[in-house]
Amino acid sequence: MRIRSEADFKRIYRRGSRARGKILLVVACENELGRTRLGLSVGRKIWKLAVRRNRLRRIFREAFRLTYPELPQGVDLILIPAEPRLDPTLEETRRELVYLAGKAHRRHLERRASEEAAAAEGREGPT
Repeated sequence: MRIRSEADFKRIYRRGSRARGKILLVVACENELGRTRLGLSVGRKIWKLAVRRNRLRRIFREAFRLTYPELPQGVDLILIPAEPRLDPTLEETRRELVYLAGKAHRRHLERRASEEAAAAEGREGPT
């Protein structure tokens, strides 16, 4: 249930929709798998110490695991810390993850629907 390939990360960043909160920036994009997957992006440039980066990753992974049933299905999610030097609790992260994942997914669906409508209008033009 993890996203590891660079190609998947690039696809999600390019096509996905974003939602930002106090703790997280969530990028969401639909996948064809029917299950939700998780990708983490915790940069070394901002988080110098590996201990801090790994602690943040553990909190993000645990929040994902505990809220999995509440998250939209069939979506790839990339979680990015919203602020440098952040020290979130698990409970705060869980609440924000559920809210932001739903928000980013709705934005993605709305954007895709408007793109499909625009494409349909373009095809139905005068001949």
